Amino acid sequence: LACDNVPAQPLPATGAVTGIDLGITHFLTTAEGGHLSNPRHGRRTAAALADAQRALETLPRVRRDQRSARHRRAVEKVARLHRKVRRRRLDHAHKTALTLVRAYDRIAHERLTIADMVRAPGPKPDPQAPGSFLPNGAVSKAGLNRSILDAGWGVFLGILAQKAESAARVLIPVEPRDTSRTCPPCGHVDGGSRDGEKFRCTACGHRDHADRVGAWNVALRAGLVLPHVA
Repeated sequence: LACDNVPAQPLPATGAVTGIDLGITHFLTTAEGGHLSNPRHGRRTAAALADAQRALETLPRVRRDQRSARHRRAVEKVARLHRKVRRRRLDHAHKTALTLVRAYDRIAHERLTIADMVRAPGPKPDPQAPGSFLPNGAVSKAGLNRSILDAGWGVFLGILAQKAESAARVLIPVEPRDTSRTCPPCGHVDGGSRDGEKFRCTACGHRDHADRVGAWNVALRAGLVLPHVA
């Protein structure tokens, strides 16, 4: 369903601006240091979904018009669990986006390309053994990919853009490269400054939460002035 010329419903100006960093441990972190936990809807339903899929796989494969009542119930159970995850993810995205547009006039975020982020690593041929391959981290990357897809960043950013436009808020996408490796106070870029969720600049010694550093840098790249961030 598409509607044209739908009037916007601007929200009252708040005078506040922020940058946000999307992550796995924390779904979202603001430049002020506020964290929103990741609900992990898919992981919470994974066990029940795996049981339902195993039960379905034990049934003989038949054409759709030849399915028994038991087969149809098994198929519907799997579909119902997928719908449940999708509804929860959408509900979380709508509520989070609404909270942001109500609180801030301008919001900066990373310009993410989800399809590239979840791409499987390519094989690494072993130069010392033709026909053999070196470890390429595919297993750990697969786990990270599942977490990224479960978080639903793409869905969230799409909903945030819709709500920002309707509320006459400004959404500013920025280049995400090195946002969590750059020290906001001094500008030094070093991957060694980050250790998990901890950030300690190898140049000036600034300490902070890594996700908050990312959100702060996102705001700086968008040209936002954050007098309350220090």
